[in-house]
Amino acid sequence: SVALPFLDAMVPAGRHWKKTFAEIDKTRLIAIEIVHGSAGCTEWGATQNLWSPAEEGRDFDLSPSVLKPLEPFQDYLTIVSNTDMRNADAFSAPEIGGDHFRSSAVFLTQAHPKQTEGSDVLVGMSLDQMFANRFGQDTPIPSMQFCIENVDQAGGCSYGYACVYTDTISWASPTEPLPMIRDPRVAFDMLFGAGGTPKARAERRRANSSILDWVAGEVGEITRALGPEDRVRLESYLENVRELERRIQKIEAQNSSGETRELPEAPAGVPDSFSEHVKLMFDLQALAFQNDM
Repeated sequence: SVALPFLDAMVPAGRHWKKTFAEIDKTRLIAIEIVHGSAGCTEWGATQNLWSPAEEGRDFDLSPSVLKPLEPFQDYLTIVSNTDMRNADAFSAPEIGGDHFRSSAVFLTQAHPKQTEGSDVLVGMSLDQMFANRFGQDTPIPSMQFCIENVDQAGGCSYGYACVYTDTISWASPTEPLPMIRDPRVAFDMLFGAGGTPKARAERRRANSSILDWVAGEVGEITRALGPEDRVRLESYLENVRELERRIQKIEAQNSSGETRELPEAPAGVPDSFSEHVKLMFDLQALAFQNDM
């Protein structure tokens, strides 16, 4: 099976589309961490308004900042400036120097992590999981956690902290870190339907076929029953799914060719190119939002 986007045909007869859409449309949340910060996130950068507008209130100007590409959406933006993560600071002498190792754990929990290299980790429940507990029951997947860097480390890392503190930003509870998905193929299969057994999925990949080929008959039946606007919406969505799948297949083929990889430890679905990996993961998230996953 393949998940579908919201269509007019899904509205019960006699009900207004906008009213029904408002009823089923879910609150969305995406939290993005740039582990070591961004260029210009300094006191000097603040004076140049690189990441925040100079004005307060609704009539702010984005043109001096790197946020200028968001100008078309300015009416929907709320920019909160001058925030900090004090709980990533050292609270005692043994913690000095470990600010970066604490920051990922603090990002969404705003709690100070327990200094330990063992399994007795302790920090706090993360904001995204609070949202998932409130809204996740209304979607097929309550939450997903993506990452770009390798998070397969185990045991202790540096400054006396367990690697799991840097391996995830999501905590189901103060003692339950959630795993991150690095492989676009894994994310794609979870979101849009893998179809069949692991063996069947492997055979499909070897044949370079699409998940859409498996449901072509059902898609044809659905399309014939839809109105013109729904048909265009569905065709556009399925083409976007197929294009994402093609990109992943191309990466997997290249990384399985036997040529030397820049990231030899990474799964076949992970691009060697950082920018390509980031773009792919964001495109997966955009389609997931479109599909109310």
